[in-house]
Amino acid sequence: MHYKVILRILGILLMIFSISMLPPIAISYAYNDGSHLAFISGFLITLLTGFIIWAPVYRVRQDLRTRDGFLITVLFWVVLGLFGSIPFMLAQTPDLSFVDAMFESLSGLTTTGATVITGIDYLPESILFYRQQLQWLGGMGIIVLAVAILPMLGIGGMQLYRAETPGPVKDSKLTPRITETAKALWYIYLSLTIACALGYWLAGMTAFDAIGHSFSTVAIGGFSTHDASIGYFDSPTIEAICTFFMVISAVNFGLHFFAWRQRSLTHYFRDPEFKFYLTILTGISILASLVLVLTETYPPGESIRKAVFEVVSIATTTGFATADFAQWPVMLPFLLFVAAFSGGCAGSTGGGMKVIRILLILKQGSREIQRLIHPNAVIPVKFGSKPISDRVLEAVWGFFSVYLIVFVIMLIILLGTGLDQVTAWSAVGATLNNLGPGLGQVAVHYGDLNEPAKWVLCFAMLLGRLEVFTLLVLFTPAFWRR
Repeated sequence: MHYKVILRILGILLMIFSISMLPPIAISYAYNDGSHLAFISGFLITLLTGFIIWAPVYRVRQDLRTRDGFLITVLFWVVLGLFGSIPFMLAQTPDLSFVDAMFESLSGLTTTGATVITGIDYLPESILFYRQQLQWLGGMGIIVLAVAILPMLGIGGMQLYRAETPGPVKDSKLTPRITETAKALWYIYLSLTIACALGYWLAGMTAFDAIGHSFSTVAIGGFSTHDASIGYFDSPTIEAICTFFMVISAVNFGLHFFAWRQRSLTHYFRDPEFKFYLTILTGISILASLVLVLTETYPPGESIRKAVFEVVSIATTTGFATADFAQWPVMLPFLLFVAAFSGGCAGSTGGGMKVIRILLILKQGSREIQRLIHPNAVIPVKFGSKPISDRVLEAVWGFFSVYLIVFVIMLIILLGTGLDQVTAWSAVGATLNNLGPGLGQVAVHYGDLNEPAKWVLCFAMLLGRLEVFTLLVLFTPAFWRR
């Protein structure tokens, strides 16, 4: 393990992250909201800590190994979550405790969107902007991680795309092209954000709300500057814009990269994961609309509008709201919540297990049924026109198994802290899938949970964002052996 190189990268990372405190300082002065000192302190603490870590090792130059990559990736989220919590603790409003500040910071950076804060409408503008900005920065980190870094480490499911998808995901090791790829991804991400912000602004949002909501929409985050979320605006146009950008932001950014390079959209509809993703969203939206109409929960037009928005928001793990889906009739709350387990596409800012894994599990299940009928037949599992190796299928099943085991363990721990079954089950699912809103006690916010439960859910957010294995590998003795 090259600890000096890791420390150098960590120091640089912190010094760069300290810059994220500057825009909220400007916002605080512009709105005269009185929170500037919290961000100035956060900026100085983060910058000086980064410099102190970096200075003794700034001359060190060594090639990174795979193990170093795992450790840096985990430290990226943990350390930034820790230092990102400083303004929440130092600001007079919301004046959060350490666990609450850490929860809010991690929720933002992992784009989970779960919050412990109530009275969001009354928060200082600088704090509101900072929450949205955390999600936007986290979303970009996720894209670079999923498309450029995880394939190098051989995890995350992105190896599935090397044979099939053109673009950056074919790179399996860190080369100079990764820099070019990351730059292109920044341009795509930034372009989507600007387009989304302009759409919101033209549809009637203030510039502040438009920028803030574009940050959390493209990041598939779900934080809002209002307690009522997107429902605050009560605008079909804003909801349509939001739905569109949620859908495309939960698509594999490798496909966006290829569209940017080739100036073509046809490859989207040749991608099996993308087609399956649209099928899930369309099917559940139709079913939810029918149930809401038949149960007369809303008038027919409003039923379709709310159903489509909530299905896209929950299934892509964004977590915006125009209605309280937890109060919807019959099976809808459970159906929407389960849809979040498939989440977005691999290589997107979406959470969940990723659509491609669900698709391959279904394909393999279908193959096993065919094998019962034709025991001697050789039946390959295909992704598009190309067969998938058994090694990849084993990796998918391994991920699925560990995901469920981790889910059950954390569910039992939460039940042990005194939470009821619905709250515990949905809280673990909402954080592990980086969704945000849950059912029961966490349908609106997580502020009333006990401290041990919040720490468990912080860990769940990290597990979900780091594709489980990236974090769990650090807990194995073999990882630390020389």
